[in-house]
Amino acid sequence: MSSVLLKVNGVSKSFAASGKVSGRFQALMKILTSGQAPQGTSVIEGIDFEVRQGESLAIIGANGAGKSTLLKLITGVLAPSQGFIEVNGTTAALLELGAGFDPEYTGLENLKMNAAFLGLTRQEIAERLDDILAFADIGDAIHEPVKHYSSGMVVRLGFAVVAVVKPDLLITDEVLAVGDESFQKKCIRWLERYLEDGGTLLMVSHNMYQVQKLCKHAIWLDDGGIRRQGDVFDVTQRYLAWHERKDAKSLSNTQKTPSTSQYAITHLSIFNSEDESGGSTANDPTQAASAHDELVLETGQSLSVRLCIRSPDTRAPVVLIGLVRADGTPVYGVATDHDHHSVTLDENGEAQLLCQFPKLPLLPGGYRVRAHTLDPEGLRVHDTTERSLTIRGQTRELGMVRLTHHWQST
Repeated sequence: MSSVLLKVNGVSKSFAASGKVSGRFQALMKILTSGQAPQGTSVIEGIDFEVRQGESLAIIGANGAGKSTLLKLITGVLAPSQGFIEVNGTTAALLELGAGFDPEYTGLENLKMNAAFLGLTRQEIAERLDDILAFADIGDAIHEPVKHYSSGMVVRLGFAVVAVVKPDLLITDEVLAVGDESFQKKCIRWLERYLEDGGTLLMVSHNMYQVQKLCKHAIWLDDGGIRRQGDVFDVTQRYLAWHERKDAKSLSNTQKTPSTSQYAITHLSIFNSEDESGGSTANDPTQAASAHDELVLETGQSLSVRLCIRSPDTRAPVVLIGLVRADGTPVYGVATDHDHHSVTLDENGEAQLLCQFPKLPLLPGGYRVRAHTLDPEGLRVHDTTERSLTIRGQTRELGMVRLTHHWQST
């Protein structure tokens, strides 16, 4: 069994109720008289989990859930109010922008200091300096004080050091949400290789596609506690369903006008693949649901999804098709890269795709068919369009899908 690199046991964190001088004096008096600190504001409460060597764990949750506070506790920036944290092996953390950098020193000086903090000797730093500078790719700015850097340049510098050191445990907090897209993609490719080589990742991100791409497990933090933890797909899908329910009233069924700078969806229609007699209706426009109408199917009928996409360059995007219940609960989703399906663009940078779902096992209810285009690396959603779908049928079965089953007396 692989060794435990990180153990978080019963960790809680509270902050003083008041930051004013009078409040701090009252807190001190309470400690002196009763031996206990005032309750204050609880941010993290009773967190327990382990991260073993070679694992990848994401921490997700809404803003204010306690994600960044938890990472600061793990990295030693803050001390827990209760519980303990055990960290083994070499660790590198990419948290808030500029953390660990002296703004008055140059990028090169900060680079060398950070490499030393991560355990590299002077000789090792000298040997790997060219690789670090090549990864950061900030040119002559490396000789300028960090206080003159943009947020993207700071991220480039921090990630470049980590990429060359390759720690046992890498901890990141939304660093890939900053900086230009080309560097983000470079970081994603490095993280994939890092994990393939046995690296261990603990990350915070609001990008669920990125979380599912890089991590095998996830923890959903809500109001300072763990609401759910386990398989990354189970946790992220339940988290997305929770968000969908919150945002259900603001959902729109209108098609967006695509931007020429995006990997765009220019057309989406859904239709019944076959009529009741078995004849094809794939080319019958009267059977298709486009932007302003709704498709109605019986449970067990076939669904086809046709879409046209456009690329701003010569690269084909990743296309994702999903089914969600009307309240936003995810039912199913699949992307072209999941099935290793190659999208071929024509000379105009356009492509047409048809995805078919034979004998759709959905139970009666309201649903939505959603299509997304992502960049070729699957890093960012560029366009989203959806259509309404109603499933009819006479059944008292519960849930969203019909599962094959058999009864017998034993």
